[in-house]
Amino acid sequence: MARVLLVTIGSLGDLHPFIAIGRALTVQGHRVVLAVPEDGVAKVRAAGLDAAPILPGYADICARLGMSPEEAAAKVLGDTNFVVDQILIPSLRSSTAALDELSADADVIAGSIFALASEIVAEKRGLPLASVVLQPMTLFSAWQPPTAPRFEIMRHRPRTAIGRGWNRTFFALARATLRRRHARQIDHVRAAHGLPSSQGAPMLDHGSATAAVICCWSQALGKLPPDAPHHAILTGFPFFDSESGADDELAVELRAFLDDGPPPLVFTLGSFAVASAGRFYDEAAALSRAVGRRAVLLTGQPRPPRRDSDCLIMNYAPHSAVFPRASAIVHHGGIGTTGQALRAGRPQIVVPHFGDQFDNAARLEASGVSATIHRDRFKADQCTSIVSHILTDPVMADAAHRATTIIAGEDGAAKAARHIAALAVTSPLANG
Repeated sequence: MARVLLVTIGSLGDLHPFIAIGRALTVQGHRVVLAVPEDGVAKVRAAGLDAAPILPGYADICARLGMSPEEAAAKVLGDTNFVVDQILIPSLRSSTAALDELSADADVIAGSIFALASEIVAEKRGLPLASVVLQPMTLFSAWQPPTAPRFEIMRHRPRTAIGRGWNRTFFALARATLRRRHARQIDHVRAAHGLPSSQGAPMLDHGSATAAVICCWSQALGKLPPDAPHHAILTGFPFFDSESGADDELAVELRAFLDDGPPPLVFTLGSFAVASAGRFYDEAAALSRAVGRRAVLLTGQPRPPRRDSDCLIMNYAPHSAVFPRASAIVHHGGIGTTGQALRAGRPQIVVPHFGDQFDNAARLEASGVSATIHRDRFKADQCTSIVSHILTDPVMADAAHRATTIIAGEDGAAKAARHIAALAVTSPLANG
């Protein structure tokens, strides 16, 4: 039995894969603790796992910043440096101290690349670290560089060494910028734990404690690039999507709506972009009516479900249950939603808002299963032809079927769990 400490921060797209991996680890006979923000503890425990907080919850972070949740979400969407500058780095000292205490009897740590405390504690304790990469773009490959606003000058299909060299130069500049902005604060925390200064850049580089890089997406979204780390493993998506943490069933209202007519369009902005939805759901309702389709709008608002003629408006529904019953799925491109939409085998439209969502949208479009619409252009009177096309395009339907067939042959949570647990044999604590 390995004693595994899983560490993640962020939205449900970050938390859910770790819950899935944690449950797989327990099935395989290992002991698991999830170190998460305060507002994720209850969900983890409802899922049957042990949990401990290492960061304040979102509401507390907003209070510290003097912002409403909506203002903070808008800031995250509009400022690519905000999360690191105002959330990750200011909390690093306290989160590292909390994680260090939790790791006293661990054999292995598996942490998100955004959980910066993981590397510090693993190095201090002499524990093997599995760096869990949830988004393909965060491999920061010169062969497959991110498709996102901050990376527009990169060569996105480099066919020569010159193009790949250009991309490596860009990443070198990005590393230098990150080190200039954050190395001093990170090194202060490292010094407090008896460690020397770090030579790498946060989030871009894997430190000496990293024994494996666990890439948690499906081959249907893209294979590992040639310059992936030598210890990188592609597992498939680790799926989990319960709202409460327990094994939820579809709401009565949703089940009745789905049974009452043809497959609807399903619209969602996930658990974070939804805080800055603007007119997305108004346009979604108008768009579905313009193409003569029913719709389910997952708005993220904690209100009882209500039916407005041919639209059902509700807070949330397990994507694994509702997506397969959709005619098409319109979403923001978050990695968790992307995985569930691919698994459902339905055509998609992605309306990316920030971060990896642009890259995920480009990958989905390249695979033939999706179209992309810029959020500022998501208007009913401009999008009817796109929706009509994806609903009737046999080529897209075939591509979606191929993707779901690939995913059906994968078990991302179980594979990730096996590789994480295998690292424990290298831990001095595991060997007594």
